[in-house]
Amino acid sequence: MIVGGLATVFHGYLRFTADSDLVINLEQQEAEKAIKLITSPGLQARLPVDPMDFTFESIRESWIENKNMLVFTFYDPENPVLVVDIFVREPMPFSELSKKAIMLNMDGETVPVCDIGHLIAMKQNAGRGKDLEDIKYLQVILDGQK
Repeated sequence: MIVGGLATVFHGYLRFTADSDLVINLEQQEAEKAIKLITSPGLQARLPVDPMDFTFESIRESWIENKNMLVFTFYDPENPVLVVDIFVREPMPFSELSKKAIMLNMDGETVPVCDIGHLIAMKQNAGRGKDLEDIKYLQVILDGQK
């Protein structure tokens, strides 16, 4: 599911974002499917580890605990500015996010995008300056939908 700056853009606040942030279902079988899909076009893990290590909860937890990791990053070696970050811990339950996801058609593929309410909540939890700025604009968009 697309979250972060790219989801903000999809909801109508046009601003620059340098990467794509994803939240995936972290159940092992689902995570394996996601990692295979992400690596199939040639994206590589930025860390010198097997990307499938991400699918193991114990490994993710050690990254969180020992490295303060928030996201696991993939990049395209032929275009290093193409970056995909996957949350190593669900910012909120994936099942909750997926119930309200907005399905968008991108080049013939259906892609889930985080709904605006959950996106605002995630950005509030992050609390970074750019997230707080996004919230102002997302709230105006949300209020206009009511």
